[in-house]
Amino acid sequence: MFELPPLPYDHAALEPVIGRATMHLHHEKHHQKYVDTTNELLAKQGASPASLEDLVRAAAGDPDASKLFNNAAQLWNHTFFWTCMTAKAQTPSGALAEAINRDFGGLAELKTRFVEAGAAHFGSGWVWLAAEGETLKVVDTHDGHDLLTHQGLTPLLVCDLWEHAYYLDHTNDREAFLEAWFNALPNWTFAASQYAAARGEGENWKHPAPIASSGTGAAEKRSNLGR
Repeated sequence: MFELPPLPYDHAALEPVIGRATMHLHHEKHHQKYVDTTNELLAKQGASPASLEDLVRAAAGDPDASKLFNNAAQLWNHTFFWTCMTAKAQTPSGALAEAINRDFGGLAELKTRFVEAGAAHFGSGWVWLAAEGETLKVVDTHDGHDLLTHQGLTPLLVCDLWEHAYYLDHTNDREAFLEAWFNALPNWTFAASQYAAARGEGENWKHPAPIASSGTGAAEKRSNLGR
C-alpha cells in the first residue's frame, strides 16, 4: 500500500503564492484521497505493485483500469509537484541554464512559454518543463495524465492547473498564479538533477515505494500491474 508522503516544507512556506489553507486542503484532502482510492482499488484486486511508476504505466495500458490509472497518476503527480517547489527562490545554473538559453532564448522566454501553455490549457491538468535527451520542452497534459507514459520525456518541473491548486489564493486567475509560481517556487536544483538524469547522468526521481500491508495471514496475490 502507498502512504501520503509528507510535505518537504511547512504548509505556510510557499506563501504568498500558495497559502497555508490551500496547502492543507490540497495535501491532506485531495492528495490523501488519491492515496486512499489507489490503495482501495489495489486491495480489491489483490495487487501489490513494486513501484508507483510501474503501476501508472501498467494501468495506462489497461482499458479496464482507468479509475486506477487516474488515481495512481494523480498520487504520483502531486508528490512530484511538492518536490519540484522550494520555499527559497532559486535560479537555474550550469547545464540546465545553458539548455534554457539554447532552447528558449533565456529564462524570461521560458517563463512566457510555460505561463502561456498553462493559461491556455482547457480544463484541468498539468504544465511541465521536460527534457527529451538534452532538448527542453514545455508540455501540458490533461486531468491525471503525466509524462510517465511518454517514452523519452523526463519531467523536470510541473505546475498543477487544477482549480483547487490556486482558487483560494488567486480566484480564477490561473495566469496570475502561473506567473507568481514561476517567479518564486521552482526548485531549480531538483530540475537540474532531473535534467542530468535525462542525459544519462544519474537516476530519475522516483516516488516513495509502497510499504508492505499487515495482511490477515493469507498470502497476498501478486498482480501483473506494476510487475
